[in-house]
Amino acid sequence: MCVYNRNMNFRVGNFISISSIAIVRSPSSNLCFRRSKTLLSSPPSTFPLRTMSQLSNSAPSAIASDAAPPPEPKKPWLVVGLGNPGKKYQGTRHNIGFEMVDAIAEAEGIPITSVSFKALLGKGCYGFIGDVPIMLAKPQTFMNSSGESVGAIAKYYKIPLKQVLVIFDDLDLPFARLKLLPKGGHGGHNGMKSIIDHFKGSRDFPRLRIGIGRPPGKMDPVNFVLRPFTKQEREELNFTFHDGVEALRILLLQGFDKSATFVNSAKPMEQLG
Repeated sequence: MCVYNRNMNFRVGNFISISSIAIVRSPSSNLCFRRSKTLLSSPPSTFPLRTMSQLSNSAPSAIASDAAPPPEPKKPWLVVGLGNPGKKYQGTRHNIGFEMVDAIAEAEGIPITSVSFKALLGKGCYGFIGDVPIMLAKPQTFMNSSGESVGAIAKYYKIPLKQVLVIFDDLDLPFARLKLLPKGGHGGHNGMKSIIDHFKGSRDFPRLRIGIGRPPGKMDPVNFVLRPFTKQEREELNFTFHDGVEALRILLLQGFDKSATFVNSAKPMEQLG
């Protein structure tokens, strides 16, 4: 027997390898030599040119080619907290959306240091909760123009509206209470009104409302929402932020219904103890 190698040398062996395939031949080396020359000079058009390693791996390759394609990467969630930029508004009731996003960022280790789309964003844009990508955003357009930022982010990253969670303050909800809804109107909130306008009138996106209570007496609501929280209120809000972070985790990993049950069935602080 003999072997034809790619360097045009012949040597005695147990098989013939023409370019890349092995063929068993007669024990006669002369006959082997003559046949190898004939095959080389005019190989059949259907003769497969494969290396031995390709031949040994051909079956697994065929199986792999028929395997199902890998799943598409998950679309990110956009989690937006509403508020007003600047030190003047830090710690005020109207900025509680900002504070909830800050609490999420701290809990999940996502620094909010990037600036884009007129918003502060989580570093590198994406963070993760479990295996779900998440974008944290704090629009810097001032409250009444929040939609300019939120609409641009959602459009650029092609985020479905059902995966845009907006967090904002609510005068009509008892203080420190959370309420998670799948959709709805703006309820007189100018930030939400702006977002709905930039979503072309669509209200079909989830929102997490945080109660800031009603203004005392005859105080103008505009003045009330710009007031800071008291020390006692701050202590109570710590529990609210904790629940908000947990609600988001449940939302992303287990779905809206379980998260809404967790949030909306929570007892007020005065009923605990």
